[in-house]
Amino acid sequence: MENSLTRREFVHKTALGAAAVTASVVGAPSIGVAGANGRINIGIIGLGVIGNAHRKELLKIKGEDNCSLVAVCDIYTSRMSEYAEAVREGFGEAPRQYHDYREMLANPDIDKIIIATPEHWHEKMLIAAVKARKHVYCEKPMTHNSVEALRVLKAIENSDSIVQIGVQGMSDNSYQAAQDVIKQGMLGQVVQAQIDYVRRYSEERGLFRQPETEPDAPKPEDLDWEAFLGPAWKRPWDPRRYHHWRNYWDYSGGIATDLFVHRITRIIKACDLKEPVRGVGMGGIWKWDDGRDIPDNFEMVLEYPGGPTVYCLGTMANNFGVDHCIRGYKATLVFDEDGFKVYKQHKKSENSYSDVIYEHKKIGGEDQDLHHKNHHTAMRAGDPSLLNCPPELGYYGVVAVDLANESYKRKRYMKWSKQLGRVVPA
Repeated sequence: MENSLTRREFVHKTALGAAAVTASVVGAPSIGVAGANGRINIGIIGLGVIGNAHRKELLKIKGEDNCSLVAVCDIYTSRMSEYAEAVREGFGEAPRQYHDYREMLANPDIDKIIIATPEHWHEKMLIAAVKARKHVYCEKPMTHNSVEALRVLKAIENSDSIVQIGVQGMSDNSYQAAQDVIKQGMLGQVVQAQIDYVRRYSEERGLFRQPETEPDAPKPEDLDWEAFLGPAWKRPWDPRRYHHWRNYWDYSGGIATDLFVHRITRIIKACDLKEPVRGVGMGGIWKWDDGRDIPDNFEMVLEYPGGPTVYCLGTMANNFGVDHCIRGYKATLVFDEDGFKVYKQHKKSENSYSDVIYEHKKIGGEDQDLHHKNHHTAMRAGDPSLLNCPPELGYYGVVAVDLANESYKRKRYMKWSKQLGRVVPA
């Protein structure tokens, strides 16, 4: 994304005429900038698997980055108590505990909020956090769908918050380097890109399932089911919907939003893409028909203005993947564990992985700790342009995967409508 395109200009151009973002958001006064040596006090909402990963990564950098977890929030009290004890042991002080995230946001001593909740809560919490004058690290996807993403962008535009989206692969500089190579013309006209996210789950477990969770398990007394549902449809207690929320459209976009968003954001960054023209999502519940909503095999194809087309393979029943590559008329860029290589395109039809004309050794990596450090650098400088995954990039990723999901649900091509600010039939 061009640094010359300011946040205000971006949102104005993107949301112009979009009915989804007509509601105004009151701007907050400046929240100030954390000093170069000042401690960054962090509160985290959502203390599950991802929340625990953040705790462990922040523990690694607490000294060198001068940060601490000072507040925790969850709707499951016993889990929160266990998490708070782990924080006390690791960071040397007991964090404040909150059942209601809004009470946490009202604490003026907290500088940064981590949102590690199910997707259907991201929009409300992110908007509330920036209105409360907090900096935010929001887990991917930025929002549950593209309409919500536009509303979040509008809220951030009217704030001084520095918001990092948790696609931590953007803290690997390979994708900015790939964009530079492409803009220099090394690949020629870019016509196609391909990526994948493939796994092979066990027969007993299945995608996004924990086998020890019984379908008829009673609700723990100290778990607030109504608070979990929040803006989603009201339903009776269901342990699988709580523990395995990624399998249900009410709370997640499944493979597309939980996994593909990592991959497509890389291609968006490398190829300097924005909203796709149209696309299709295909797949089905072919292996684990266990009451889930979302498919266990899924793939998407997206068409961008003037090219390229982008293909993403996703199956959770086979882990044999494909190269992550970008194909141009003159050369092909292939990502690998060390960065990427550019291979000369031959006139004949055969493939060649021998003529390397450029090689990039990556700096950084797909690491949460690096992503947090980058966020803290931007916070201390008061400069959102330093972010590796700013909200604008998060928005483009959400539009891409939302378009594919809507195509799958409706079984037809879908497109992005700038006029309406949402995905519509093509």
